[in-house]
Order: sequence, then structure tokens, then C-alpha cells
Amino acid sequence: MGTPYFQLKNREATGELSFCSSNYELYGDMSRRIVSILRDEAVDVEQYSIDEAFIVPPTTAAEDYAAYGRRLRAKILRWVGIPCGVGFALTKTLAKIANHIGKKRPDGVFLMPDDPTEILASLPVDEVWGVGRRLPTKLRAERILTAQHLRDAPDATIRAVGGVTLLRTAMELRGVPCCEDKDYDAAPDTVSCSRSFGTPATTLEALEESMASFAAQAAAKLRRHGLLASGCNIYAQIFAAGGGGDFVGRTVAFPIPTDATNEMLRAFRPEVAALYTPGLRYRKTGIVFFGLEKPGAPRQTDLFDSTPTTERSQLYKTVDALNARYGKGKVFSAAEGIGERSWHMKRQKLSSRPTTRWDELMTVK
Repeated sequence: MGTPYFQLKNREATGELSFCSSNYELYGDMSRRIVSILRDEAVDVEQYSIDEAFIVPPTTAAEDYAAYGRRLRAKILRWVGIPCGVGFALTKTLAKIANHIGKKRPDGVFLMPDDPTEILASLPVDEVWGVGRRLPTKLRAERILTAQHLRDAPDATIRAVGGVTLLRTAMELRGVPCCEDKDYDAAPDTVSCSRSFGTPATTLEALEESMASFAAQAAAKLRRHGLLASGCNIYAQIFAAGGGGDFVGRTVAFPIPTDATNEMLRAFRPEVAALYTPGLRYRKTGIVFFGLEKPGAPRQTDLFDSTPTTERSQLYKTVDALNARYGKGKVFSAAEGIGERSWHMKRQKLSSRPTTRWDELMTVK
């Protein structure tokens, strides 16, 4: 995972490996479909990431969980075509372990036993959900090598190594729920968009176009949440041999909170030039919108601004509707550039998007 393509492409000709470009549109649609099924079949759903969710099953008897899991997995496989693992346990941390085991079973389902000691004894501590990258070294110094060791360690030792957060993980391994439920459907605190370039950018024009493109994508996401942004952070990463590279950025406050892409471009585009230094190569740009609020929220208004925010938003409601109907990116700002650009991601191995693109529907022969 994370290995650059050029280091592995020689293994493609032999058939040892197969490669596909990132297909975020397809991933997002598949995720929405699966979560929709979960919401129909479960009492409560907490989507943790694009491919994970915690659910509360409608069953009450422990012996029914396995049958419920198999039925749920079969429905997802039939309706969406994606296999998944289902794990049942008393806590979220134990459920993550059960799910990992379930993926390797023929039926894809695993019910954590009342006494999971044997399972925890075989699980390295650095594979436990909630144990960060830096903690294993400190844990090994305390002879905490497995999930069982973490579960059974004294509370004082656990707190000394990883604080109250690690103690919550240990309590979860003991069967005591400590992870708070999070509303992943709630309005976000920030909205962002960034991409690495297919080819390092060397011109100010490339930075301006990429920034405008990412701003448009983030603004569309902002409008889907029904939010306005008070300002943004724009940044660029300078290319460095071997990876990494320094970041340069600017913070821009909008005259008034807005969700209109053209207003955002007008506010931050003059600042893009401050990120550019002739002779340098750039590998990435991005934008983060902050100060998010709902329309109509109390705020200090501009006495000399005669254009209501609602009128600005209406234009892009129409733009979003057109793009939803005729395809993503059919209507866009000229500032984003026209045609294929060198800074675009390299996606020559992009798989089809048959669930969201009319011109990529599957053909049955």
C-alpha cells in the first residue's frame, strides 16, 4: 500500500499485479448504496468511513446475530455486488476485531465470543483500533505486546503510556463501551479539496487553474451541506525529490459568508500569485473552507453590499442541477481551464463508472 506505480509496473506485464486508477466517483456511489441498505436493515447506523460503518442490529437474541449478518451480507452482495465482512461484539473496538476475522471466513460473518482472550492473545497490539503509530514502541517497553496484554494491563500503566484515550481502548477490549457515538452525517467544521498533480506544475497558470478547480469541487460539497463559508486557506506543496516538500499557503477572509464559487474565486485568486516562485516545481495544491454557517445565521452585514446572499446561491443551485443532470463538470468556470491539463491526475487506468455516468453504462451481450 502506498508504493508508487513506477516501482511496481514491471510486475504488471507478468500478470502478477493488476492496477486501476483512483475512482472516487464510483467509490462514493457504492458507499452511498451500501449505507442505504444498512439504514433499511438496522436500528441505527454510524458511518465511520467510506467503507466502514457501525450498526445496531434489530435482533435481540445473541443466537440470531449470525443469521442476521449472513442475510445482510447476502443482500449487499446481491444489490451492490460488493462482498463485505460483518463482525458482532459488545464494543466498537471488539467489533472491529470481529469484522477483521469475519472477512476471512467463508460466510464473512463472525460473532465475538463472551470470552475473547484467545483471540486477543494472538492479535499484535499495534493492530488494535485506536493504537497510534507512536504507541507500540512505548507499549513494548512495558511488555504490552498483544491486545490481551493491553486489556489486562494496570490502568495506571496504560494512562502513563497513552493517556485516557488509550485507557478507553483498553476498557473497550474489556467489553465496556467507551467510544462515543459520532454523527458523521452532521454538518462538517471545514470543507476541503486537494489533489496531487499528474506532472509537477511549473507555471502560475497551472496553480491558478488547479486552485479554481478544487475550489469549485469543494464549493459544490459546501452547497450540498447547505452551508456558507466565511473564508478559506489555500496552499501549494513544492516538489522535492524522494517525496514530501515544503508547503506554502495563504488565508483569505470573504467579504460576507458565501457558497458561490465565483465570489470565492474573486476573493482568493489574487493571493495565488503569492504562492508561486518561478523556477520551482509544485506537486499539489488544495483549499480548505472554514467558518461554516447556515444561511440566515446572525452576523455583521456590509452596509454597502446590495446583493443578497440568496441571489448568489441561486446561480450555483442551477449550476449544480445542470451538472447532476448532464454529468459532472458540464458547467464550470473558465478559470478552471479548458481541456486536458498537465496538472490533472494521471488516470489512464480509470475503471468505468456505470452507476453515475450514462455514457459508461454496462453493456449486456
